[in-house]
Amino acid sequence: MKIYTTEITSEEIASDNPIHQRLFKAYVVAKDYIRGQVLEVGCGEGRGIDTLLPLAESFTAVDKIEPVIAGLQQRFPTGKFMAMNIPPLSGLADNTYDSIVSFQVIEHIQEDALFLKEIHRVLKPGGIALLTTPNRSMSLSRNPWHIREYLPQELANLAKKFFPQVEMKGITGNKKVMEYHEENRRSVNRIMRFDIFNLQYRLPAFMLRLPYEILNRRNRNKLQSADNTLVANIHHDDYIVVDDATNALDLLLIVRK
Repeated sequence: MKIYTTEITSEEIASDNPIHQRLFKAYVVAKDYIRGQVLEVGCGEGRGIDTLLPLAESFTAVDKIEPVIAGLQQRFPTGKFMAMNIPPLSGLADNTYDSIVSFQVIEHIQEDALFLKEIHRVLKPGGIALLTTPNRSMSLSRNPWHIREYLPQELANLAKKFFPQVEMKGITGNKKVMEYHEENRRSVNRIMRFDIFNLQYRLPAFMLRLPYEILNRRNRNKLQSADNTLVANIHHDDYIVVDDATNALDLLLIVRK
């Protein structure tokens, strides 16, 4: 069931810890918002299910990898897990869920407007949805696994086409996190200086995925070797929700129907 790449970050790989904690922070934040019938769109390996499931009257999760979904159903028999390619949210009825979460998913979706439209469709009137995605202005390089990344106003404007209430927050880091981020930036820049023809933006994404994975993993391991204390000691509490997402690491979109 386990799928470990730098795009599917693991809590079990030591050098992934800062990214794992960053991704897990969204689930910690969601605890203050979710209630009732809960849907997670793009649950992946189930990073936050232990956190969300006890707070829900019912919990449903969807993702595209069938063996992963089957494994999650075995681990969490009280939940409902469905394998599907999204969008649309096939088989999910209109006005069904009180709360929806979708963390680090929309950047992978070609039809992002349809994705948000479908979340609106299955959300109950008065319901709430929380989404996170990387803030493009803080990305260190092109990620060939992402269809696109957003600036805060871009994502907010897209969401306003479907939701009457749109709030844009951000998730950033404290001094410890930003020290790691800047070390990462310097390391990535040392690699990127060899890309004299700017191939990362010229080549099609599929040609970049393998070298991206190799270099990204090597870079994370290098950062751990250089300062394992910093890498190991970053915790989700070191990530902070802010009202101004301009310089946040991730965008936190909160929408209501």
